[in-house]
Amino acid sequence: MGTSDVLMLLGGLALFLYGMQMMSSGLEAAAGNRMKTILEKLTSNRVKGVLVGAGITAVIQSSSATTVMVVGFVSAGLMTLNQAVWVIMGANIGTTITGQLIALDVSAIAPLITFFGVVMMVFLKNEKAQHLGNIIAGLGVLFIGMNMMSTAMEPLQDSTVFTSLITKFDNPLVGILAGAVFTALIQSSSASVGILQALAASGVLGLPQAVYVLFGQNIGTCITAVLASIGTKVNAKRSTIIHLMFNIIGTFLFTCICMATPFVLWMEGLTPGNTVAQIANVHTVFNIVTTLLLLPFGNLMAKAATKILPGGEEEAEEAHKLIYLEPIDGRKTRQVGQISVSIKQLDNEIARMFDLVWQNVKDGFDAVITRKCSKMEHIVAREEYIDYLNAEISKYIAKVVVMEMSESDSERISSYYKIVGNLERIGDHAMNIAEYAYAIEKGEVLLSDHAIEETGEMKTLTDFTLTCIKCGHEKDGKEVLKQTAQNEQKIDDMSETMRNNQIKRMKEGRCSAEAGILFSEMVTDFERIGDHALNIAEQYGEI
Repeated sequence: MGTSDVLMLLGGLALFLYGMQMMSSGLEAAAGNRMKTILEKLTSNRVKGVLVGAGITAVIQSSSATTVMVVGFVSAGLMTLNQAVWVIMGANIGTTITGQLIALDVSAIAPLITFFGVVMMVFLKNEKAQHLGNIIAGLGVLFIGMNMMSTAMEPLQDSTVFTSLITKFDNPLVGILAGAVFTALIQSSSASVGILQALAASGVLGLPQAVYVLFGQNIGTCITAVLASIGTKVNAKRSTIIHLMFNIIGTFLFTCICMATPFVLWMEGLTPGNTVAQIANVHTVFNIVTTLLLLPFGNLMAKAATKILPGGEEEAEEAHKLIYLEPIDGRKTRQVGQISVSIKQLDNEIARMFDLVWQNVKDGFDAVITRKCSKMEHIVAREEYIDYLNAEISKYIAKVVVMEMSESDSERISSYYKIVGNLERIGDHAMNIAEYAYAIEKGEVLLSDHAIEETGEMKTLTDFTLTCIKCGHEKDGKEVLKQTAQNEQKIDDMSETMRNNQIKRMKEGRCSAEAGILFSEMVTDFERIGDHALNIAEQYGEI
């Protein structure tokens, strides 16, 4: 191979991988958070789960991307470990579509496919049509890259050094290791199988040399999911163990079959003289047969993964730590299903922040009502935690919002940003209320029994308002907004009444000027909490 051939090979591989990336991005933008609903409905049993995994992988042409998506969904709690088993099995079937399309020589019409997809992306105004065009254009680019790789490797058939190297792949261990390492390096079994087919198309190797490499490629593709599971919850790591188990069992089984039976001759006989199709057929048979054999044992595989990786109790909540949000790097932002995962994680983390704010509001009012600051240390610690969550969640949203997604998902994430800001402000007002208890406990300010009674009324109405938002936003955002708006009006009316009552007490000499100022400030905090609660309800109404 000359320099131009090497450059063409690298360029072809780049286009192949970029084509897969385009298809993944198109599906992500088209489906977005609806991927969660699709998976919930269609993974209710093992057959549906396998079909979903195969279908998604057939669209994006990458079992690695599908498995990474599954790891993210399991980590976010969108999918159980048992459901993940079926989708992973289906992904292994779906990835064989690439090889079959290559065998059909789709690359001959790849420029036309690319042109059609780009026309849809550029000239159609419909958002869904543009995303579909992205998927179609990606498929065309993928096969243009495949054709470039095949052309670039034609000179290898005249290389005695390379030919002698290929003959060593007859050894099962050498072939499996070569396939696994190469696929792990480029992190795409579709691309590595495509390169294997390109070598076959160039006349460099036959099925006897390719078959063990092909088995190894199925193991190597697991490396992407393994890398994606780093730093995730234990159940997500178990998903990658299941993926490894599936491919290792399949490789062991088919290696034994190839060594004990004329399996290779049978597969050659199906498409004589067409090594490209033979490789595609072996890949398809490998994954379908392995899936059918392991399908009845999917739950056992999940249990085995739990035994291999025990534990799983969620880590204790530590100060200044994100529990649900996991770091997003440049690669993860482009993974299929990332929007669904991010939205679920944001929802969980914001719910946790809501609970901390809510507890501080209750403890703040209790401190005033009891005239004791015994919980002040906990209130301060929570307030610092709330500030930390506000900053970290906002940073996370800043990374997510630049990702390609549907308009509805973009609006939802923008609403989360506003909710977090309003929660932080409620936390500040809760802290203000708690600090008033210091002056009261020290005797610097004396609130009358009537003022304390009215503080209890503030707490009751505030608690009811926050309860409505917390318990109802997932069911009916519009109803929550209606109820919160009514409560906010009650808070405004109550605030006005309490200020008038305080002025009356001051006139009658039953309350000092200092107490009047403190109580007025507390009523203002009470009123502002109602305002921010309404802002939160409005955002949930939009969602």
